Amino acid sequence: MTIPVPVNALDRHISPLAEKLSEAAAAVIRSGHYVLGPNVKAFEKEFAEWCGVADCITVANGTEALELGLRSLGIDRGKTVAVVANAAMYGTTAVLACEATPVFIDVDPVTFTIDPRAIEAVASKGGLDAVIVTHLYGKLADMEAIMALSAKYGFAVFEDCAQAHGARDASGRKAGSFGNAASFSFYPTKNLGALGDGGAVVTNDPLTANTLRKLRQYGWAAKYRNELRGGRNSRLDEIQAAFLRVMLPLLDGWNTRRREIANRYSREIHNERVCVPPTSGTDFVAHLYVIRTEHRSDLQEHLSKASVSSEVHYPLPDYRQPLFGDRFASISLPITEACCASVMTLPCFPELSDDEVSRVIEACNQW
Repeated sequence: MTIPVPVNALDRHISPLAEKLSEAAAAVIRSGHYVLGPNVKAFEKEFAEWCGVADCITVANGTEALELGLRSLGIDRGKTVAVVANAAMYGTTAVLACEATPVFIDVDPVTFTIDPRAIEAVASKGGLDAVIVTHLYGKLADMEAIMALSAKYGFAVFEDCAQAHGARDASGRKAGSFGNAASFSFYPTKNLGALGDGGAVVTNDPLTANTLRKLRQYGWAAKYRNELRGGRNSRLDEIQAAFLRVMLPLLDGWNTRRREIANRYSREIHNERVCVPPTSGTDFVAHLYVIRTEHRSDLQEHLSKASVSSEVHYPLPDYRQPLFGDRFASISLPITEACCASVMTLPCFPELSDDEVSRVIEACNQW
């Protein structure tokens, strides 16, 4: 029986690190510091330096990083936030949690990231307070154009880097260092993943960082003194911080391997019914390798028979989610909808073998 090629395989990722992770866990247990202890402080410093920013504030998960990050920029009831609709509701959920209003923006047909021209079409009409820039699938959005629009129209830029740890532009500037603030997720499947939930917000603004430190612990200015609305009990566990410190020095190597696999797919998949992304440089860290096809179910069935796994990230635009009913019935974003109807994810993770990559390519070409 042929062993299927998985879309991801956390056991392969974690097993080689088991001894070091066990040592890190044991050290935390011995230390007696379990919440906001020395490993959290050390990881925040190390991750901020790695991202090229002044400050990192860790939180419980990536979703709360999005929400608390927006709140730290003053996003609340009555504010308007632009967000893409092809990224599984994460950004939209944060906007709604802040009681702000989402404005859905179409995406670039090649990168699947937010289209600066579509942002300007909305911003030029006024009333836009912030833009969430989602670096989807690990692809750095066009930050030069977006930051120019921010300067022109006065909206804040919040980067969602949950899938883009380490993506960088031609100058070497990394995702998370461009906007007013940025969120990261450390969910286990991320390019940098813990062994449980975790998240962070990074920023170069001391006031934003100070606000975030209050928001992640009930809104306290001092113990039992609540100063800010919207506070949470949202703290990264000390043991997860210790695990992330073990993994962070390995991240650049993992990203390089992901990109090698992705570029090989882009070079070697040749099927007129499959649209592959172009080969990429360091602006892509290949969190997911996503193709497009007008016959997605047929291809998935074919790959399954060839023992190749696949998934769909993501099939439904945010504004068509059932919770909204007909609230956004008048909205239609043609590129977003075309993407949601045709995207499909192929296996791509650092421990994927060359032979497995060849099997995926061969299966796609034989379809």
